[in-house]
Amino acid sequence: MPANKADRHTVGRCVLAVRFSALGDVAMAVGPLYDACRSNPDVRFVFLTKAPTARLLLETPPNLTVVGADMKHQYSGTAGMIRLLRELHREHGFTDMADLHDVLRTRLAAVFCHLHGIRVSRIRKGRREKARLVADFSEYPAPLTATDRRYRDVLERLGLKLSGEPVRFFKGGADPSAFAAASPDKAEGERWIGIAPFAAHQAKIYPEEKMKRVIASLSEDPSTRIFLFGGGEEEKLILGRWSEEFPRVTSMARERFGFRTEMAVMSRLDVMVAMDSGNMHLAALTGVPTVTVWGATHPSMGFTPCGFDPSLAVQTPMACRPCSVFGNRPCRTSDYRCMTSITPEEIISRVRETISK
Repeated sequence: MPANKADRHTVGRCVLAVRFSALGDVAMAVGPLYDACRSNPDVRFVFLTKAPTARLLLETPPNLTVVGADMKHQYSGTAGMIRLLRELHREHGFTDMADLHDVLRTRLAAVFCHLHGIRVSRIRKGRREKARLVADFSEYPAPLTATDRRYRDVLERLGLKLSGEPVRFFKGGADPSAFAAASPDKAEGERWIGIAPFAAHQAKIYPEEKMKRVIASLSEDPSTRIFLFGGGEEEKLILGRWSEEFPRVTSMARERFGFRTEMAVMSRLDVMVAMDSGNMHLAALTGVPTVTVWGATHPSMGFTPCGFDPSLAVQTPMACRPCSVFGNRPCRTSDYRCMTSITPEEIISRVRETISK
């Protein structure tokens, strides 16, 4: 007997959620996705992303399958995407699609779904709102809808229940065995500070020399250990130099520890310092208080992490901010004054205030 409309949402239901990139956006999707899984235990979920970002989904709910696809080679182009969708549909029989990305690939997936009678809910990114905010920030006294909320809206439009509870990896702090490859356990009375000084674009990176002064000052306290986070080869070299120059400073970039080990360390931090970057969102998944440093972009754009604390945001109000949605445009004045105007002391004091709470 064919299932009626009500049955379709309770019997054999499977939701395909799709977000291919970037790291921070996938990290922001984890909270709403896990919430949906836990709030709808009778529904199966499949999360489709790129192979590298699939590895950051830790502690997955039992009704969630994570698929990390090779979109560069194995499933490249239109034909590859269609083949991937056919394989997923054959294996999982998904009945709904949650498009958390709204790009060409996911629009193609939506066409596939419509042809197969599969319901689709697509994210509303607010592109026009964001463009207007960049053009005239004074028009928007209140922040735009947060990306986390936009993801939740996509899932709720499919009739799914969500509790609103945040997701926290390594809740209560990871066991020392989870990060033993990177560091010994935290000593009694020791304070751990994480610093992720890089981002995808120059306009979102605090100047190297100024960040070096932040590390120098914080490392003077003998009860403090600092962990530096970064990924690229150049970043690895810079973090390596800093870890050699200052006492009790560890570069997490010295080896490829992976997301699990890095987030296990983050879960034991007393405070994290991060740019508007993927590491800001990874830190949020562990619940660590995070001092965020903002340059060309702005928290009001809605890309803040879950649990964002405005009092920990370090930024300089300027008429030219924000100058772009993603911080990928060259500085209009060529001096990146939105970042250079922030003093190391501002960041240091915010870190110390957070630790002392």
